[in-house]
Amino acid sequence: MKVIQHSVETLQRALVSNRQDLAKLYRQYTKEERHLLEEGLHPGQPGSLFQPIKVHSDSDWVSAHPEEPQDFEKFYRDHLRKTPNASHNTIYIQTIGSFGVAAAETDQYVEWLREYCQAFFYGLSVKLLPAVTVPETGCSFRVNSNSHNLQILTGDLLQFLWKRKPKDAYCIVGITMIDLFPKESWNFVFGEASLSMGMGVFSFARYDDNFYSQSYAGRLKKRLQPKQGDYSVFDGYYTPPITSTLLLRSCKTMTHEIGHMFGIKHCQWMSCVMQGSNHLEESDRRPLDFCPICLRKLQVAIGFKMSERYKALLHWMEGDQSPTSRQEEATACQSVLHLSKPTEAFQTSRMWLNRCLNIL
Repeated sequence: MKVIQHSVETLQRALVSNRQDLAKLYRQYTKEERHLLEEGLHPGQPGSLFQPIKVHSDSDWVSAHPEEPQDFEKFYRDHLRKTPNASHNTIYIQTIGSFGVAAAETDQYVEWLREYCQAFFYGLSVKLLPAVTVPETGCSFRVNSNSHNLQILTGDLLQFLWKRKPKDAYCIVGITMIDLFPKESWNFVFGEASLSMGMGVFSFARYDDNFYSQSYAGRLKKRLQPKQGDYSVFDGYYTPPITSTLLLRSCKTMTHEIGHMFGIKHCQWMSCVMQGSNHLEESDRRPLDFCPICLRKLQVAIGFKMSERYKALLHWMEGDQSPTSRQEEATACQSVLHLSKPTEAFQTSRMWLNRCLNIL
């Protein structure tokens, strides 16, 4: 195992910048906020809130995909990145296909995801678009020759999302429990995005613990060769059971991919939800939240108070809702059957948030 450990000077420059205007901007944070951010200057030390990146094998993202690190200054000066404004300040989530064995279960699950994104990207509005079936997207699909499960083409889904994107959208993301592929020569893809157009699509199918086993229920029993346009093969198609681990993985994936929509590139500074991931084991090693450098990027883009954001995330994990959030939920999804939110897998993150709030 290899540990990527940067010097204090390197991390300080990546966080604050040597530019006087950006250093001045940094000094506008409260003393407590700076204390929290500067916890990241000593990752891995006893009691530290943040940890260095650990590379376990050559198949990990950092080894397989060398990238130029993006410090705060490079992020801030990137003329291609987009910032939310008064007319484009809503994140839209488009569900494609079922997310549970019953419609009410699907509604509840995606409502949990919406609430989590609302807390994570604190200060922006997050809304659900009416769910669509696979046939409504008109997408191409295939049966994977190796895993024998159904897959849908990401490019077609992105075209569909582009047509559905509301005028006030900062971005639109499509989510599905059906596996994806970007082109015939690829085995699969977790997701695909067009950052310049503010849209992306990603699948949670491979976050089922049994996906890679011979007993995976999504494997088609017969060697079907469905014709394009005959979507009957999706009728009653398998969706993974909603577990605490699946919810945790889904929250990580959504916030990672939406983070890219803000122009935040893969993190190479320390352990962070914005780290790249080549496989499920690597994805599971990532924490649920941003490192200080990526947090500063998001904070500048949105303008939230760090303590308020952390409180909102903690309330989501504890199932604590204010009257305002309950009213918003009722408006967004009045027909939802309220199931118990499975947050057992979030215990480590809950403890971490409390430590952050103790500083703030």
